[in-house]
Amino acid sequence: MSSESLFVGLMTGTSLDGVDAVLASVTHAGTRVLAHHGSDLPTALRADLQRLCRPGDDEIDRAGACHRALGAHYADAVAALLSKANVPADAVTAIGCHGQTVRHRPGDAGFSVQLGCPDTLAVRSGLPVVSNFRNKDMVLGGQGAPLAPRFHEHAFGDPRERRVVLNLGGIANVSLLDKGALIGGFDTGPANTLLDQWHQRHQGGDYDPRGDWAAGGEVIPALLDSLLGDPYFHLPPPKSTGREYFHQDWLAPHLGADMAPRDVQATLAELTARTVAEAISGFHADRLLVCGGGVHNRDLLNRLARHCGLPAGSTEDAGVAPEWVEAAAFAWLAWAFWERVPGNAPQVTGAGRSAVLGHLSLP
Repeated sequence: MSSESLFVGLMTGTSLDGVDAVLASVTHAGTRVLAHHGSDLPTALRADLQRLCRPGDDEIDRAGACHRALGAHYADAVAALLSKANVPADAVTAIGCHGQTVRHRPGDAGFSVQLGCPDTLAVRSGLPVVSNFRNKDMVLGGQGAPLAPRFHEHAFGDPRERRVVLNLGGIANVSLLDKGALIGGFDTGPANTLLDQWHQRHQGGDYDPRGDWAAGGEVIPALLDSLLGDPYFHLPPPKSTGREYFHQDWLAPHLGADMAPRDVQATLAELTARTVAEAISGFHADRLLVCGGGVHNRDLLNRLARHCGLPAGSTEDAGVAPEWVEAAAFAWLAWAFWERVPGNAPQVTGAGRSAVLGHLSLP
């Protein structure tokens, strides 16, 4: 295998807002995103996947259908990406596909389930697919999440600075880079998932891209204190979570009948900023680099800067556009599998040892 190879990375995040696809050139020295493509999930498939994130009837039958349909949608995204890049499929070594998480249960005998059939993707794209990145780490006693920190170390580590890489997806997670070395990382709690669901319920539309609705509300101190009392925020790392924990039924018992919806939204934004700031307070970072869809939420970034005491910059300043970091991470994880490089980080997940992650599906 040559020193520089092309890999595709695919990601659908906790917020289920669409598929991110990147074409990346990966070497031991670094990763360059050469092309990217974003596509919305079909409305019916997105609704089905959202329902599968919570227990319900006929889950196995519904999950099986979604598994195949999402694999086919991934294949369409890969075809569109390669067409846009004017790169033939046979120039690509493999696809790294995270899939859509519908259950994540860390702990003793823990497991994680991602949909998006890798065999469907492999057959339709004609390319090898590396998938199922989480469960090896969990068998080794780890959380199986977050998975991006090893890539963050590879892409954003700097020997001159202490950096926090913050991903604001549906869930917020951080990677702690001490002068280039990854020393820790974990899910801090909700980022966009509660904000998006509350906005959909009261304003319509999928989300509030710049956070204008929250910015016009007032934080409700009693509600914020009640939310901050949740045990998850007080667990020491390693820890990971998802929308199967933080959802509208989790929020409902904390609400009062007299709380204005816009003020609740402001409080949810404050919850994200406060929990991130408290989670990284002991690290004393020189720089905060933000990626994920939340990077466009100006209200949330302003709250983060205020609570963290340092500007919330973009990963674009360090070489990778924030919208494509997670997809690039799975291109890198496919490369790591191909090169037999460990993809997990025991200092993040708590696994008993480093391990090569992923399963291979051939066309």
